[in-house]
Formats: sequence, structure tokens, C-alpha cells
Amino acid sequence: MNETPRTIDFSGLMVRRLQTADHAMICAQREKMFVEAGGEPAQLRVMTEHFATWLRPRLLDGRYFGFVLSDQGKTAAAIGLMSLDWPPHPAHPTCAQRGYVLNVFVEPDYRRRGLASALMNLAEAEFARRGIGFAILHATELGRPVYENLGWVPTAEMAKAIPLD
Repeated sequence: MNETPRTIDFSGLMVRRLQTADHAMICAQREKMFVEAGGEPAQLRVMTEHFATWLRPRLLDGRYFGFVLSDQGKTAAAIGLMSLDWPPHPAHPTCAQRGYVLNVFVEPDYRRRGLASALMNLAEAEFARRGIGFAILHATELGRPVYENLGWVPTAEMAKAIPLD
């Protein structure tokens, strides 16, 4: 997919696919996103170190994909996407894949321009292009209204951290 759907407004910014050279930018944006959500900076630095190791092979082989919006070479916003193996489910009874949206981040100077919504629309188009008709994400409080305005709904998911001894 070399051209973007005409219905998505990128406010004059350039859109391109994520590349392996975006590794450091993705890691930095992810850490900033969690800091803004109230995370503890020292713990997030540890997370980022491990995320960087996890991310590299996935960028290289395409398991982690997505888009960057840039303004004269400066990153304005980015989104990460994955396709997850998932058994057929009532929400997608004939498909063994789910789309997963992560690391949606708009740099502070570019907020309030609809860029997160534009990236989400691009993500949905990419999932559809790949034949993935169901997607999930985990929303921060800041992001929740954006996703809800685009038709995303909360689910009944629960979580628990399991101690590793």
C-alpha cells in the first residue's frame, strides 16, 4: 500500500510506513506515553530497555508494523500495529487473527489536530487490507475519548500480574 486513503486528513503531514530505522523513536514515544499516563519513570526506563530488545526483530520481519506522520522530517505522531494469533471467538467467529493497536502517540506540539483519529482510521484501513476484521487496544485515559468517538467500545477484559519466582 503506497498511497493513503483519500478520506483520511493528515493536516499536511507526510505519512509513511514504520521502518527499522524508527526503532529509537518508537521506544522513546512509548516511554513518554506511559510517563504521561502516570507511570514511574525509573520502572519505565527498565520497560523500555526490554521493549527495545523485543521490538527489533519484530520491526525487521514485519510482525510490528504501522505508520509515522512527519513534518519536514520531524516525527509528529506514530502508531504501532500487530496481527495476533487468536482462536475464533464470538466477536470474530471465522477468523483466527486479531488486530492489535499499540503505541499511539502524538507529540505535544501536534496535538488537538485530529492526528490520533487519522492514524486510527489508517490503522483500520490497514487491518481491513490484511483481512483482519476485529481489533483491540488498551486505552489510556487521554486516549479513551478518541477511540470511543471512532466507535471503539470497552470490553470485559481483566488482568493480573503473575509473580515470577
